[in-house]
Amino acid sequence: MHFRKFTKMSHTHAKLRKGYLALLWTVVSLVIVPVGHSAEPINPLLREFAITVDPTALVPPTSWNVPGVTPLIYNMDPISSEAFETTSVKELYLKPGKYRFGSFTFDFPFMVSHDGLLKFSSTLDQCVKGRGTQTLTILCRHTQPYPQDPDY
Repeated sequence: MHFRKFTKMSHTHAKLRKGYLALLWTVVSLVIVPVGHSAEPINPLLREFAITVDPTALVPPTSWNVPGVTPLIYNMDPISSEAFETTSVKELYLKPGKYRFGSFTFDFPFMVSHDGLLKFSSTLDQCVKGRGTQTLTILCRHTQPYPQDPDY
């Protein structure tokens, strides 16, 4: 009789273990399956693209900025400024939208498309290169590329 109680308990424990395992399997399958099959779409306006800005053709060197993205050039001491210099190429991470490149003597609007490609007015073709690419190359210190004395 003692032996029968022991066997019934073991049988009960075995059923409980199977129940726990079935419950665990159900929970795991509910958690894992949706993650692999139903990833939420990413908003294309939140995606950032690596845009290279190359102002190294500007002579003499000056400071530049993209307002809202890089340190400003207009409100800082030029000696201790954190603004980017035209002596080096920089990579910016920009979301699709409208931006403005600016230096002390030349500024212009440009856009980053949903595909991460640059767009700007064709009237700038003499001074700016890179339409349809991810590299913005600035060639002129002034809107019109005519020789003139520095403004300083």
